[in-house]
Amino acid sequence: MAIRISAPDTAAKGDVIELKALIQHPMETGYRRNNRGETIERDIITDFKCVYDGETVFEASLQPGIAANPFLSFFTKATVSGDLTFTWTDQDGETWSQTHTLTVE
Repeated sequence: MAIRISAPDTAAKGDVIELKALIQHPMETGYRRNNRGETIERDIITDFKCVYDGETVFEASLQPGIAANPFLSFFTKATVSGDLTFTWTDQDGETWSQTHTLTVE
């Protein structure tokens, strides 16, 4: 899966920063049919979590109604230099993660 993260590399202590995360995923509901009339098997991302320096700052449960290639945008406060880890989990428990380092000045 291709992942795209938008997060600042640096921030002043106390700044509110915007974080954006996108994962390329079909998010099939299990209700659509292919060109032969066969049901396309359900395949969805069910959970998203962002951890900043060991603390969860945002998490979401995703449902079949979410469009393909889910995009999330949220805010957090820059407190210390550390890693932002973005993790997606699908219905079968498979996970994809990407880490971005934030330096707080």
